Amino acid sequence: MKKLFSILFKSADDYRSILPRLIVGLVFLSEGIQKFLFPELVGAGRFERIGFTNPESLAAFVAFFEIVCGALILIGLAVRVAALPLLTIMTTAIITTKIPVLQEKGFWQMAHDSRTDFAMTMLIVFLLIYGAGKLSVDYLIKRKLKT
Repeated sequence: MKKLFSILFKSADDYRSILPRLIVGLVFLSEGIQKFLFPELVGAGRFERIGFTNPESLAAFVAFFEIVCGALILIGLAVRVAALPLLTIMTTAIITTKIPVLQEKGFWQMAHDSRTDFAMTMLIVFLLIYGAGKLSVDYLIKRKLKT
């Protein structure tokens, strides 16, 4: 069990992850909250316009994971685990909203429209690779496990 926790909370022994954590955590926390506050614009209404079945349930499901995983990344707890659902959300967003742009308007319009999605995806990949860093709950747990 201790080995599992050691792997789960493994983190780079420096501060390089703080800015990516702040960006990813705050953006996803904010986006998840907005799905509940403005459902027609960014929640169920948007999911319906994209063509998802049962958009109300799906929007609530996605919003829940954005809020929880965004908050976990923000405080630096189980960052690698929390990054996985967010990577799934970003991959789904790119496939469902940017591939159609590529097909209809071409590469350059798709590249322009997907710049934020691409940046967020790369920051999530960074967190998967490096973990939470020193200023995190993961780092405190890692230190505690070594003693």
